[in-house]
Amino acid sequence: MSNLLKNENSPYLKQHENNPVDWLPWNKQTLKKAKNQKKPIFLSVGYASCHWCHVMAHESFENLETARIMNQKFINIKVDREERPDLDFIF
Repeated sequence: MSNLLKNENSPYLKQHENNPVDWLPWNKQTLKKAKNQKKPIFLSVGYASCHWCHVMAHESFENLETARIMNQKFINIKVDREERPDLDFIF
């Protein structure tokens, strides 16, 4: 699997397209994948100007060992809260 955020339009999601974490967008296919693989979802909701989102990305999501564990154990979904305020409200 690979990071699929390069196919997204959101500037925030594009900022993470080169992370070693295999990020997927929030959609029916991704949710089905998590169900079929019986893996929990690791959901990261953020926005482009969020200072702490950038800190977390740098300290965790760019770390190769952290990314390896995340990719092995989870279906990783990244959401732009400005595109999906409904998900931001819920989660």
